[in-house]
Amino acid sequence: MAQNTKATWSWALYDVGDSAFATVIMAGFFPLFFKTFWGSGVDVTVSTARLGLINAIAGLVIALLAPVLGAIGDSGQMRRRFLGLFVCSGAAATAALSAVPGGAWQSAALLYGAGVICFSGANIFYDALLPVVADEGHRGRVSCLGYALGYLGGGLLFALCVWLTLNPAALGLAGSPEQGQALVIRGSFLLTALWWGLFTLPLLIIVREPAGARSPQPVRAGLRQLWATLRDLRAARAAGLFLLAYWFYIDGVNTIIRMAIDYGLALGFAAADLITALLITQLVGFPCALLFGRLGERWGARRAILVAIAGYLGIVMWGMFMTGRREFYILAALVGIFQGGIQALSRSFYARLIPPDKAAQFFGFYNMVGKYAAILGPALMGAAGYATRSPRLGIATLSVFFVVGGALLWMVRAPD
Repeated sequence: MAQNTKATWSWALYDVGDSAFATVIMAGFFPLFFKTFWGSGVDVTVSTARLGLINAIAGLVIALLAPVLGAIGDSGQMRRRFLGLFVCSGAAATAALSAVPGGAWQSAALLYGAGVICFSGANIFYDALLPVVADEGHRGRVSCLGYALGYLGGGLLFALCVWLTLNPAALGLAGSPEQGQALVIRGSFLLTALWWGLFTLPLLIIVREPAGARSPQPVRAGLRQLWATLRDLRAARAAGLFLLAYWFYIDGVNTIIRMAIDYGLALGFAAADLITALLITQLVGFPCALLFGRLGERWGARRAILVAIAGYLGIVMWGMFMTGRREFYILAALVGIFQGGIQALSRSFYARLIPPDKAAQFFGFYNMVGKYAAILGPALMGAAGYATRSPRLGIATLSVFFVVGGALLWMVRAPD
């Protein structure tokens, strides 16, 4: 690992905090609560379409903001400051979800969308700090370390929330088990907000950006740098082709993360089985993210990403026809095998294709592409399921993203 420093570990620990939001809120309890509590009483395909639309709108907002935010971050050497601002705002929106009453799906959607935007915005500056804490030869392993710690830490919090949800009597909560579970889920929103903020502190305190002049007008300077980055990106053909491939395959990955619980509920699986499956994904994802870091060093990042894309394509095809709880558990384990690796190696591979002194700007584009990828997938899955009244046909639409993304990535010619 590159220079076993406090800065490296402090950077990686941030993933423990933001992975809790990704797991407990985005992938787990928000889709569950949105369908059964805030949006109860409507057809399952309607609530799925609503959830897909919420994710699509949030993705569009951050996609429009991402390149400008990245340029501003570099122009003023303010990556840590912007990261802290987005984390505080996102944690506040997450905590506020605990107070939304039943049936108020519009209020829940608004707060959730704000949380997703802040989560994604913070990641622009987090990713852009990777070249600061790791040299080029070790970025793949350090990137995978962040994802692995995220799976471990986020998984631990999720496991605690799951156990309390299934055993509300352990907290001495009065009322029916269903009422106790609802209270625990509300408390999970608060706990996740605190967890996210806590694990952001080491990065804000310890990581130091390289010295550089700060512009008195960072917004104007950032916009000027944005246009310069557009010109640079046109010249960086390998980076541009990679971003196009990434746009396709990460769309499928993000959609599976955000819509898997909703899909399981639409098929009639019990909520307890679904959150157990998500916990399996977290537990499997921890060692497999580290394994993919090694695999990327041995095979090359591009080849390892292609393996993960092929794995996801198989997951989608199997998911179309699954019928039993055991199959859902197996699919959850398979997602855990590939999810952390494809995300971490994509980030580190892209870092090798861009100039390190413009990392925030180029990662602004990277995150913009990733967030645009979170627009089409959820919206298409929700719309296809609603139009055909078949959740299975909805998930089938994801296969095209992995096929096209893999084909484009195959054409990227860059040193692994």
